Amino acid sequence: MHFDTLDQWLEWQTILHGKAIELGLDRVQQVASRLEVGRIARRVIIVAGTNGKGSTVAAYEFWLRQAGYSVASYTSPHLLKYNERIKNNLQAVSDSELCLAFEAVEAARNDTPLTFFEFGTLAALYLCQQWQPDFAILEVGLGGRLDAVNIIDADLVHLTPIGIDHQAWLGDSRDQIGFEKAGVLREGIPVVLNDPDPPQSVLREIERLACNCLQCGRDYRLSEIEQDCTVWTNADLRLPLDHALPGKHQLHNLAGVIAGLTQLVDLEGYPTAQINRNFQGLQLAGRMQQVASPLACRLYVDVGHNPDAARALADSLERMKSGPGELVVLLGMLEDKRADLFVEALSPIVDRWWLTTLDCDRGLGAADLKSKIGPQVDIDKMFDRVGEALDHALSSLGNRDIMLVTGSFVTVELLLRALPDSVELNNYGSKY
Repeated sequence: MHFDTLDQWLEWQTILHGKAIELGLDRVQQVASRLEVGRIARRVIIVAGTNGKGSTVAAYEFWLRQAGYSVASYTSPHLLKYNERIKNNLQAVSDSELCLAFEAVEAARNDTPLTFFEFGTLAALYLCQQWQPDFAILEVGLGGRLDAVNIIDADLVHLTPIGIDHQAWLGDSRDQIGFEKAGVLREGIPVVLNDPDPPQSVLREIERLACNCLQCGRDYRLSEIEQDCTVWTNADLRLPLDHALPGKHQLHNLAGVIAGLTQLVDLEGYPTAQINRNFQGLQLAGRMQQVASPLACRLYVDVGHNPDAARALADSLERMKSGPGELVVLLGMLEDKRADLFVEALSPIVDRWWLTTLDCDRGLGAADLKSKIGPQVDIDKMFDRVGEALDHALSSLGNRDIMLVTGSFVTVELLLRALPDSVELNNYGSKY
């Protein structure tokens, strides 16, 4: 099979498999073997967990690149361009490189069915192998044990905080979910456990495999000396840490990355100011991101979609609220998410709730979303499209107000596309 454009390749991949998600490694391993995927980088970092994975990948790749290393990364989903998923030295892969990688995967596939995510993962691994960077940083898509990324052995595993999400595939408890996340571990390798309260299943797997574990709160910690001064410490280093990304929770994410860097490079050979400086300039779209817009109010977007993410948002927004202005949340969510728990975490600081329909696979209509959260909060407005909500905000919100658009990658994507002079339309939004 051959296609001339990236859009054609992506459209075809959506119908290649009967299911959007099918966990398991056998099919991916078969194709990877025929594709001759071997060592993809000098060192491989795999990032798994529930919250903060994208921020963690971004922080690793930015710091390592600033330090002079060659770096490739693979993340999912994306906001506006599929190319965002695969980067080489911080630059998104080109359409032509992707098409060549897709052709290679297809040639190796034979008749093996692959999901959209599996096809893209194999393409990312193929490209990394061509580039042979010093470091490849791979984000697990769903779970860990049965995720396509897990065909690769990591030199370092980074586990972010584990919460309740994707219960249909991973289980209903943190212990069950933690076991699935810990499936990316390998015997004896270094592990960063950046969860202050890890599930017992994770601790058991770390012990069983005799991994060299750096655990948050035990082997490294953050201390808030003053309101605007946070210090990272372990047995050997004391490092004042600046806010490289907005939100107090991002300092926690950076703390884990610094712990990981101690296993990858000789941090003691760097001046402490340089360690901190290598994070400066880090950016990550869709994470408590302020967006320029024609609105009088301050407009923020965040792709958070589970209760832990909502709690982090609430903490950040509470620090920003002041004076008589209102906080308005435009919420759009997918049907398999716990909208009630997401709203419960945010509701103490929200003044008005607006709901929008997500017209996509698994997307909730505004009326269906209201039925899930209506008993908890009063719904002020409902919209069929994000653009309608923007129009209403333009006429009703003032410069003292804050508007947050959240609940899903899809919600944020639709908002960015609805803004005037936004990034031009392109391939396949935030397809999971």
